[in-house]
Amino acid sequence: MSKIKATILLTVFIDVIGFGIVIPILPFYVAGYSSSALLLTSLFSVYALCAFLSAPLIGALSDRFGRRPMLIMSIFSTALGWFVFAWAPSIPFLFLGRILDGIMAGNLPIAQSYLSDVAKDEKERTTNMGFIGAIWGIAFIVGPMLGGVLGHLGNTVPFWFVGFLAFGNGILALFLLVETNTMLSTRAVSLNPFTPLKRAIKNQSLRINYLAWFLFGLAIANYQSVFSLYFRDVFGFNELNVGVIFGLTGIVIALNQGFAMKHLWLKFFKEPILELCMLAIFASGFFLLSSSILFVVGIALLLTTFGQSILRVVMTSQVVGVSPKDQRGEALGIMSSITSLSMMVGPVLAGFMYESNNTIPFYFGALCLLVAFWFLYQKRKELEAMSLPEDVVMESMI
Repeated sequence: MSKIKATILLTVFIDVIGFGIVIPILPFYVAGYSSSALLLTSLFSVYALCAFLSAPLIGALSDRFGRRPMLIMSIFSTALGWFVFAWAPSIPFLFLGRILDGIMAGNLPIAQSYLSDVAKDEKERTTNMGFIGAIWGIAFIVGPMLGGVLGHLGNTVPFWFVGFLAFGNGILALFLLVETNTMLSTRAVSLNPFTPLKRAIKNQSLRINYLAWFLFGLAIANYQSVFSLYFRDVFGFNELNVGVIFGLTGIVIALNQGFAMKHLWLKFFKEPILELCMLAIFASGFFLLSSSILFVVGIALLLTTFGQSILRVVMTSQVVGVSPKDQRGEALGIMSSITSLSMMVGPVLAGFMYESNNTIPFYFGALCLLVAFWFLYQKRKELEAMSLPEDVVMESMI
């Protein structure tokens, strides 16, 4: 493996570890400043807002001025954000730390561009994208567990740790990365982050799929932002307990996507049917999460873990499969923007709901998934009523 590819994959690994570390430890850290659930969830939202505004711009700037300078700026901005967050003497500095991390949150799209640049052919490009997926999965197992263990040593330890990791990664990138974008773009850079969303609304063939993806993301954002808080308040779990739960969840997701997806789910179910079934199972898991009985919540975690891991793959595949080959990159970009939007809105809503009643965010998540189920089911019925194969109907609608 080349030093460029290894450095890029290390960057993705550290970036995802940072995201994973936050989830189990954040409620315990923020409790030293305020007991407000809304404050906690707003810290998730402000990062998502900054990423939503900056990620498309950072990607476009890397086309215009080069991958290397933009990626290095992004890495050091991440490190600075973590340092400020760990040091924060007051609540405004907590937000400043998340803003600094989010405002240059272009690590992943630039990493994907880097690996696309160095690929010799289409097969290698696909393999490189697979590497990113594998690294993401491993890091999301390691991150929450690491957050739980380090948080047990002190609430600021995980944030200092990931800050120094990012800083070391930035130094490494300075010495090892070379520019791979040999054909710099001369196109004007759009500053409007809402452009992908406008395209989603105008796309009649995929509008329902994008809406379902937003509702799916909204449910997950609700779930992730109050998960640690709920387990602390209802079951008395500490940061280590929550970190282990997230780590085990990550292992189940990795096994489900890496093995069961091909050899079980897609072997016995067609994608559209699997999509509807998993939305129903995911919603059921959310209803059960509201229980105060730990055994029932354990079953709920299995249902939500299987549901979300399969839906991420199947819902993405449905969108990519329908999109023309020369528009698939744009479709994935739209899905990324929709994900950022759901992560921006979801945690704030969850904070308000949690302060009213700590089970409402789970009921809301279930409602989002059932609405997504209804829209996709109606679309499915319309396609069947046309008495044409679904792929033919989709092509005619584009």
